[in-house]
Order: sequence, then structure tokens, then C-alpha cells
Amino acid sequence: MLDDPTDGGVTVFIGRVRDHDGGKGVSGLDYSAHPTALERLREVCDLVAARHEVHGIAAVHRVGHLDIGDVAVVVAAAAAHRGQAFDASRDLIDTLKDEVPIWKHQVFGDGTDEWVGAP
Repeated sequence: MLDDPTDGGVTVFIGRVRDHDGGKGVSGLDYSAHPTALERLREVCDLVAARHEVHGIAAVHRVGHLDIGDVAVVVAAAAAHRGQAFDASRDLIDTLKDEVPIWKHQVFGDGTDEWVGAP
């Protein structure tokens, strides 16, 4: 829950699909997830919450086909002070990207493609 009366700061980060990456135009992408991704996402949320003085933390990551401008990931943190909430949100998105088995398949405007984060 991100609605505690002691929360002075609630931060929300929204990651969207951009139209470029590495100097190339992106036309769209697909996210795939390992069957353990949801369990791992919960573990990451617990881990990050334990590292910060927060009252609540949340994350969601989409899978499937996404178009330019679509929301891909949302993370949020609630804490007594804004600095704590900002720090926890940044840690959450960075740890999620590093540790949750979700892979991005980008398709570029020139017809080439690449996998990002795949093992």
C-alpha cells in the first residue's frame, strides 16, 4: 500500500518505450519473461524495501508487444521523506532491470533487431 498517513513523499517512475536506442530508430518491441519473473519481482521488492526506510514499495512490468510511447514499467515508493522515496525508487528500477528475468526484443526501423538482457 502506498497510502500511509505518515508518508511525506511518494515517488512514481514510469518507463516508456522510446523511439530510439543506440543511435538507431526503434519501431517497436516485445518483452518476454521467464516463468519465475513475477516471483523474482516480488523478491526484489522485498529486498529493496529492506534496504530503505519506506512504508511501501511497488513495481509492475509489462510483457508482450509494446508500441512507441507505451508504458513498459512502473515503480513506486512511499516514505516519510521525499529523499527516501526517491532513493528507494531508483534502487528498485535499477535492481529490477538487473535481476528480474525479463528480456526486451527491439525492432529497429532499418529492419534489424536485438535482444537486450537475454541470457
